[in-house]
Amino acid sequence: MTGAKDRMREKKMKNQPRNVIYTSSGRGTGRGQGSQACGWVRGHQHGGHSYSQDLPKYITASSFAKARAAEVNAMLKAVSKPAGSCHIFTALPKHMRRRALSHSTKRLPSRLREGAQRLAERSQRAPEKEKKQEPRSRSRRARRRHGNLLLEFNRRQRKNKWLETHIWHAKRFHMLKTWSYCLPLKPTAKSFRASYRAMNTHALLQVTLAYMCFMFVIFSEKSVTYLHLLYKADQFPEGSLGPADFLWRPRVPDASDRQLWIWIHPALKQDVLSELQLVCQCFEAVSVSEESRPAVELPAGRKRKRDEADAEQPSKRLLGDGTRPAGAPVRWQSPDTAITISDLTMEIVRYRLIGPLAHVVLTDTLQPASEEPRSRSTDEAGVSVHQQQTDIFHLLRGVCSTAELPAGCVLGLTVDDPRLTLPQKRGKSVPDLQQSAEDSGVRDLTLKGVAAHCSQSALWDASARDCVTHNRLSEQELNRRRTELLVPGSRLSAAPQAAVPLLLVHQGGRVRGEERLHWGSGWDLLLPKGWGMAFWVPLVYRGVRVGGLHMSVKHSQFMGQPHFPHDYPDCPAGVRFQSEQEAELLQKFKRRPPSKRTNYIKHGCLAPFRCPWQQLTEEWEELVNLSAETTGGCRTGPFTVLRSLKALRRLSAWSRPSSRRSSSALTHATAAALQQECGPSLVWVRLRLLGKGQPALHAMVCVPTTSDLQLLLKDAHSSGPEEPRHKDHLKRLRQNTTGPEDPARAVRGVCPAPLPSVLPHCSRLTLGWVTQGDFSLAAGCGEALAFISVSGLLHTILQQPQEQRGLILLRNPSSLQYRFARISIDV
Repeated sequence: MTGAKDRMREKKMKNQPRNVIYTSSGRGTGRGQGSQACGWVRGHQHGGHSYSQDLPKYITASSFAKARAAEVNAMLKAVSKPAGSCHIFTALPKHMRRRALSHSTKRLPSRLREGAQRLAERSQRAPEKEKKQEPRSRSRRARRRHGNLLLEFNRRQRKNKWLETHIWHAKRFHMLKTWSYCLPLKPTAKSFRASYRAMNTHALLQVTLAYMCFMFVIFSEKSVTYLHLLYKADQFPEGSLGPADFLWRPRVPDASDRQLWIWIHPALKQDVLSELQLVCQCFEAVSVSEESRPAVELPAGRKRKRDEADAEQPSKRLLGDGTRPAGAPVRWQSPDTAITISDLTMEIVRYRLIGPLAHVVLTDTLQPASEEPRSRSTDEAGVSVHQQQTDIFHLLRGVCSTAELPAGCVLGLTVDDPRLTLPQKRGKSVPDLQQSAEDSGVRDLTLKGVAAHCSQSALWDASARDCVTHNRLSEQELNRRRTELLVPGSRLSAAPQAAVPLLLVHQGGRVRGEERLHWGSGWDLLLPKGWGMAFWVPLVYRGVRVGGLHMSVKHSQFMGQPHFPHDYPDCPAGVRFQSEQEAELLQKFKRRPPSKRTNYIKHGCLAPFRCPWQQLTEEWEELVNLSAETTGGCRTGPFTVLRSLKALRRLSAWSRPSSRRSSSALTHATAAALQQECGPSLVWVRLRLLGKGQPALHAMVCVPTTSDLQLLLKDAHSSGPEEPRHKDHLKRLRQNTTGPEDPARAVRGVCPAPLPSVLPHCSRLTLGWVTQGDFSLAAGCGEALAFISVSGLLHTILQQPQEQRGLILLRNPSSLQYRFARISIDV
């Protein structure tokens, strides 16, 4: 009998008593009765002989009955006393089985009623701890009530904070949980090219996710210097933290303090906060009076498993950083330096409109308030400033493109609730061509920008922000007012509490380089908390395209600017991002079948999932010093990213092809001096392919040989050289390994750590790796953003002819084909 038949027989006979044994040959014997038992089975005997079909000549009735008695008793016992989860009514034939039989024993046949009654009594005598009382589940209609939904939403925000537009995004976007936030990644629909067209010709709307966390710092009258990139105290240029945006509040009459907003990425919050406290000596926490949270009223008789947890949550929607523990300090001050630091995470909503018609969308959506709020109506200076701000805002309609305005100008404004002027249908904002562009006010605005005193707004005051947040009209009240209109669809009258203070910050777009200047410019809209959806829906109704994190990365790539934390390998947040990205790519690689994976060892790619920057810089330092025959040895230490504008300008000029020598020409002496000044460092470059090809993540940037350059001179459309296929020297080692091994060594096709020398591993020397690469819709060809060694770049340029300087080779990790590309350093 086959194994399947044995398993089937064992399954059928698992409830039989142990005193009767059924063998695989079909003979059942009791203990001491096996010699007198006989039986038969279907099929053939072992050895290929069939069973005899002849009847026995005689049979002893007493012996046969005695042997069968044990089998009959076992069968009756198994039927009358079911074990496990079996029930009495399963002994009935299928046509008599009914669901009601399990509830009423009187419906069973009389021969089975006694056993069913015993089972019912046994279940009633079971201890109470074994009988789990299931919670009474409410209907979906009750669960979807407004108050219950808010309780559930507040509970789900304990670990990852939600934006005010989370519900809107969750219905239309793929969401990503990162940096303690739940952020929109990319739309569920195909909209990549449409989003690019919006950035290029109209407007793209984004929540500035890269700057959701920020600090509010109050400085006394003292001089403060700062850079766009934050560093640790007394550790420049090594202790870099990350980029930051700074926004000063204009001077207020009769005020001795200045206010500065520092906008940083959520991944930098703890690092920057600790460093600011250390530098400013602000360690004393200031107690802030918290609003009393209303008690949570649960319906009577509706006890749930999470009643205690829900009771700790407010019954209203959480505004701001609601996940912060109660009593956690949000403000620190220093008695010595007179500096106060406040954490305003999620206290201000910041939207970004990208595109040449972003100002047109704003002028269609926002309506300046007819007058200032009552708290400032008696202040003549405030009324005058509000009127000037309104006039400047109306002048924006006459500007042809957002790029015409000076970068960094700030305009304060007080507007009515945009929900009052919400259009009936969704349309697209277009510029007003009838308005004359020769207006002197428009010319002054494009040349001089916005005056400093016009950036004043009530948004700077915490009390004004809280007042506006709590006095916001609810959707129910707005709908009630709409039903009372005599003419449906007409504009609602503005209430005094409907005035909202805001700030408009201009973004200059691409400001470096010589190509596509001011591309990607736009406006940032700063609002008080609680007003996110009130402004989001009217902006969407004006025809803007909405983007997520993925489009934010592409926007930086099209502008040719580094994106945080992808392009900051020397920052702690950049190091953490690279480690997380490596783990994610490795897991994705392992999920594929071994026959469908790329063998990176055979392709000569040592680091397909990460970039060993430190090893690259150290090996280039050693190689350059050996070629120069220096006796001092190479300097060791952590690598840095070159950000000095003076050094970048020199590298940018040297990496361009030239036919004549200039006063600042590259020589061995100037290269050695710059190398000594920069040390083991990387430089951020932009690469453009000369022909076809699409750069991929972690593509290798290599040094072309003399034969490669001659090949390009002979054929300008040459595809480039090819890398010889390498041998997988670890294949035999993996086959011979039988014991436990390291998980990294078990990955087929990936070189394990520690890595060998990355510089001469391939037939061409490695300069660096690509951090972002794709086909650029803005350039019409393949573009990549990469980091390369400064020492390697100087060594490469010195070996190249002047008319071919800046040419490198680019090869994707999953390909053996090199592509010619040109280096550009934008300053």
